[in-house]
This record gives sequence, C-alpha cells and structure tokens, in this order.
Amino acid sequence: MTTKTQEIRIEEFNYPLPEERIAKFPLSKRDESKLLLYKNGEIREDVFKHISRYLPEKSLIVFNNTKVIQARLRFRKETGALIEIFCLEPAVPHDYALIFQQTAQCSWTCLVGNLKKWKEGKLSQTIRFGTDEVVLQAKKIKSVGDSHLITFSWNDSRYTFADLLERGGILPIPPYLHRETEPSDLQTYQTVYSKIKGSVAAPTAGLHFTEEVLDDLDTRGFEREELTLHVGAGTFKPVKSETIAGHEMHEEYISVRRESIEHLLRKIDSVIAVGTTSVRTLESLYYIGCILSRNPEATAEELVVPQWLPYQKDSDFLTTQESLREILAYLDRHQTDRLVTATRIIIAPGYRYKLVRGIITNFHQPQSTLLLLVSAFVDGNWRAIYDYALSHNFRFLSYGDSSLLLK
Repeated sequence: MTTKTQEIRIEEFNYPLPEERIAKFPLSKRDESKLLLYKNGEIREDVFKHISRYLPEKSLIVFNNTKVIQARLRFRKETGALIEIFCLEPAVPHDYALIFQQTAQCSWTCLVGNLKKWKEGKLSQTIRFGTDEVVLQAKKIKSVGDSHLITFSWNDSRYTFADLLERGGILPIPPYLHRETEPSDLQTYQTVYSKIKGSVAAPTAGLHFTEEVLDDLDTRGFEREELTLHVGAGTFKPVKSETIAGHEMHEEYISVRRESIEHLLRKIDSVIAVGTTSVRTLESLYYIGCILSRNPEATAEELVVPQWLPYQKDSDFLTTQESLREILAYLDRHQTDRLVTATRIIIAPGYRYKLVRGIITNFHQPQSTLLLLVSAFVDGNWRAIYDYALSHNFRFLSYGDSSLLLK
C-alpha cells in the first residue's frame, strides 16, 4: 500500500530553530506563558491564563493524566564505569499498574547507555530509605535492536519497584534541553493533574495549566475529561527516512474509562484535546471502534491501532458515534469499565480528524511526527503559525509557549 501521505517528504517540514529559542527551563509561573491563537487562518496572541476566553462555548477539554516516572537508573561498576539504564516499558508483568507494585523482581524493556562497558554479569546499586539500605540489581536478559530486556531484583519486599524508582531514579528530561535533570524538574516537568505513573516524557502541552486556570474553566462552564497515554521515548525519535513511509511509529499504552467514552459521545462535536498525546488517543478510539465492528472478539493486542490504518481504503466506514458505541459494547461483553490497549497511529497531512475539534499544543521540533500532526489539523498552514511564533519571540519545545488551534 502506498498513499500520498506516505510519500510526504520530511524535508518539507523543516524550519530554522535557533538554539536560543528552545526553552531550557519553564517560566516561574506556568500560566504566564505566551499563547498563540489560530482560527480560520487568522493568528494572534495572548497569555495562557486567558485561554478560557478563546475556547468555543460548551467545549469538552480532554487531558492526558499520565505521570512521568523517574525512569533513568545509574549503576557504577567496580571498574568505575557508569552504566545508565532507561526503563521504557513494562515487560514482566506487562502491565504498568502491576509492575510498579512488584516487591522482589520485574523486567523492563530498556535503553542502555555505555553498553560497551557492560558485557556480562549483574549491576547493583544501593538505594537508601532512611536507615534501610536496599540493594537493586540489574541483569541483561536479551537484546532486540537498540533495546534490551533487563530484569531488576531487590532484597527487601517492604519496598515496591515504584518506591525504588522514586528514591533511586532520575527524571528523564528531553535530550534537546542539553542539560542534566535538576531538582526543580521533579515539579515543573509534571502536569498539575498528573495521576497515573508510566510516561518517560511529559505531555508538555499540559504543563501550562495551573489550578487557577482549571478553576476558571470550571467557572465558565467548560467540561473536563481525562484519559491516559503513557508517553514513550519514541516521541523524540526523529524521522530519518526521506519520506514518512520509512518511519516506524512507536507503540504507546492507552487507557480510557467507560465514563470518558460516554462523555465523548455526549459532546461529540465539542472536543478540545490538550496535547498531541490526547489527540493520538482520541483519534485512535475511532479506529479501535472500526476494528471491533469487523472483529467483535478482538483481543487487546488486536485492538492496537496500526500506523497506516487510517490511510487504507474503507478504513473509516463508521460514524464517530457508531465507533464509540462499538467500544462500549466491547466493554459490556468483557464486563470491564476500562479500555486498555495501545496505539501506533501516525497523523499526517491527508488524515481526516474524527473527534478532535481543537488542539492545545506547544511548538514542536523540525521534521517531527508531531509537526506532521499539527499540519494535518491546520490544513497544511503550519508554516504561517511557526513563522509567527519565531518572529514574535515565542519559546519552543517542552518548556516553551503554547498554542490553541481551532478550525
């Protein structure tokens, strides 16, 4: 299968981003960031704390409630070599909630820094909890491409793996910040509404929200909803192929409550997504419903949205309402109140949005899949938006400023 979307050349989505325009740290007050407003081709600006003035009436604002984990663990060998293990996703058990509750052993798919210095054997480090000393060991089981299956074990069952990461791990901040994690990042690189542990990168569009802004939304009658997509390190993976057909999207875990899907059904024409992670989750729901329509007995693995499904002929044969009702019927059959699966969806020019009517998002890296997603939403007019942001002193990337994109 070859589509016009797959033939898109990533060089067409390049733009000059000077290093000084990349925000290395956030503003001292989250909601004082600049807000670019785009609607029907018109661009203007304000500050983020005023965002409620520009949202369409009766909007349903959808947030990703994932929480960034301290996923980087550093081990020093007796030789002095420093090995860094970056926990990407659960392997055994293959469930986020369960793996954080383990009290003796668990396995993760990881990236390993300075791998050449770790040929064999176990690594160990001591993590202190007051007067308690817990010895955490890491053993390399096998390698698949650039990633590695690592089994962690520890000698004190009073502490969970979540405890060990929280005390012994390092919060992973984006590589393009070109600096070490600082204590302040533990707070500033989490959204104020983060709840569900699992991400190795923050859903950064949400970093602008404060309790005051959320209260303002409530006061003005806007409705809020939450879902979960655990952001993987693949979110920073550049497109290295000439056309996007050669780019392999990373798989990311999603979890959506029954009540959330029912809420979406009631507000089907009013959905505003906070961040590209919320966009990808919401749009994946449509295709999950289509998969279920054709295969009602699909397993969770069979519900994972393939990268190119939206661009296949006759892939969007349901209305959005019909698709969401397919998911509710699936939850009924399985007597569960939560849809848990994953998505590899790529959203690029040529994509037709199903649920999302507006996007709150930051300014993304050149030649990134996130920029493709934005371009698809604004009908290819991304360059005017980014030219405005560059010429009006907006700050870029994770700790940078925000935009509200509306049709």
